[in-house]
Amino acid sequence: MAYIDYYKVLGLNKNASQDDIKKAYRKLARKHHPDLNPNDKEAQKLFQQINEANEVLSDPEMRRKYDQYGEQYGENWKQAEEFEKSRQSQGQRQWSGQGGGNDWGEFTFSGGQGEEGFSDFFESLFGRGASGSSGRRSSMKFRGEDYQAEIHLNLTDVAKTHQQVLTVNGKKIRITIPAGVANGQVIKLKGHGAQGVNGGPAGDLYITFVIQNNTSFKRVGDDLNTTATIDLYTAVLGGETTVDTLDGKVKLKINPGTQSGTKTRLKGKGFPVYKQEGKHGDLYVTFEIKLPTNLTEKEQELFRQLAEIDKSKSNGR
Repeated sequence: MAYIDYYKVLGLNKNASQDDIKKAYRKLARKHHPDLNPNDKEAQKLFQQINEANEVLSDPEMRRKYDQYGEQYGENWKQAEEFEKSRQSQGQRQWSGQGGGNDWGEFTFSGGQGEEGFSDFFESLFGRGASGSSGRRSSMKFRGEDYQAEIHLNLTDVAKTHQQVLTVNGKKIRITIPAGVANGQVIKLKGHGAQGVNGGPAGDLYITFVIQNNTSFKRVGDDLNTTATIDLYTAVLGGETTVDTLDGKVKLKINPGTQSGTKTRLKGKGFPVYKQEGKHGDLYVTFEIKLPTNLTEKEQELFRQLAEIDKSKSNGR
């Protein structure tokens, strides 16, 4: 994987503050959210990059390493600091004349140069030359491969924090899925990928969530949208109607003269906010007015009278 400029992904420069990063992430995550771009693979890819950029840049320590090593080491920037320290130690060891054995902790090191000009230590760190005719490479430790998986859930499933059991490499692992997970969101389970070679660390498991909307709500970020149908008489005279929410039904007051398309907000009745216990988005209810049908002659006459009254009022202005 090539180097990704996370600042460019979020539309920021390297001097951006944490507040700038947070605002840019929220704006772009909402714009490119898979719910708003169904079946758009490019939008899903960009949404994942936006999440990844936010994860790195919102963490001061990870951001420091990324800023320092990202352009030089590309996708391997996370391991670069360890490599730099070991390379310095190598130099100190050679300068002090301690050129004895070649076992340096986790890595096998001979101090030589590889065929492409890379030291054996560099190759062991970044995975070059995993096998070969040289006996010295056979004891190198390599990180295991990462695994990719999908979990398919309904929207109601991720409306609450719950646990699931997965089987990976024949082993069952129990994971906690926080409420508010988004469609297309990726989480990492460290150490649950393939086993390392020669005692190297295991890879990671990346899980992509595929969320199917099994409700009448439309999810936009942490907010929900729904439609409520009211009759003409309630719209004109006012009254009450009942609407569904994720946690039950609630009554809404209808003001006299409510127009079709009027929208009202129910604060805190939306979707749970990811990893923010007890916090929810809002529920937006749009009113649609249902006109009466199969009117009797008397009802039609009453409407004609109302129409005449309204016409007289208009002419009297």
